[in-house]
Amino acid sequence: MTIELARVAGSNFSYQHHPLERCFDDLAALGRTAVELWGVAPHLHVPWASDDDARRVRRAAAERGLDIVCFTPEQVMYPVNIASPDRRLRAESIAMFRRAAELAAELGSPKLFLTPGRGFEREPREAAWRRSVDAIGEIAGRAAELGVACLLEPLQRVESNLVNTARDAARALADIGASNLGVALDTVAMSAAGETVDETFAVLGDRVRHVHLIDGSPTGHLAWGDGSLDLRGILAALERHGYSGWMTIELFGDGSYALDPRPALARSLAAIEAALPSPAR
Repeated sequence: MTIELARVAGSNFSYQHHPLERCFDDLAALGRTAVELWGVAPHLHVPWASDDDARRVRRAAAERGLDIVCFTPEQVMYPVNIASPDRRLRAESIAMFRRAAELAAELGSPKLFLTPGRGFEREPREAAWRRSVDAIGEIAGRAAELGVACLLEPLQRVESNLVNTARDAARALADIGASNLGVALDTVAMSAAGETVDETFAVLGDRVRHVHLIDGSPTGHLAWGDGSLDLRGILAALERHGYSGWMTIELFGDGSYALDPRPALARSLAAIEAALPSPAR
């Protein structure tokens, strides 16, 4: 399978200070046909969003030749935590994701992005693990009813104390047992865990179904060239393992990205194109 620039999706992760339409305009102008939609205010806040709101976003994307290929609700910070020991926080977090699955269906997104949450630092890990896998199983079950697949992303240790490595993700998949659940490989989280693309695929194989393709030092979600990760090596490894899914440029980083996101996105696309392993692009 050849890795192609056409499989690189844009996102609104660095557009939180701009109208969503500006993001879509920029992605279309830069030749993108796909977007991973970050579900966050003011663009699409899950607790407030109606089905009509989701359909309006879908139409706005389609008018610019964009498909929404993944819906990623904001979820790494409280009050959203599916592994919380607080029963109300956990229940409301699960309800939020069940609603997010419904919105994903209205958006036409085939995938819903999930993270594992976290337990308290000094409680037994297995208690929080069970809360997390039970919650993901419930969410994935609801998503399956709607024809939506789910993705679980291993996080950096500062973000979660449950799923940080490929082996953690493999254990979670086994414990959850949902056929519509795959894994998102984030190049920054992977590097922070001291892992490689080859090691990730050795553990997870074709359960890797999405990629956040982003630079870091090794952390930080930076434009390619602003960090120190080996883009050429990452792309070559993805091709070697026959990866054929979407790769999203997930820019956060310093404030300059949020003030004027398009130049960083354009630089990243140019760097990816230059680093592609195959002559045919």
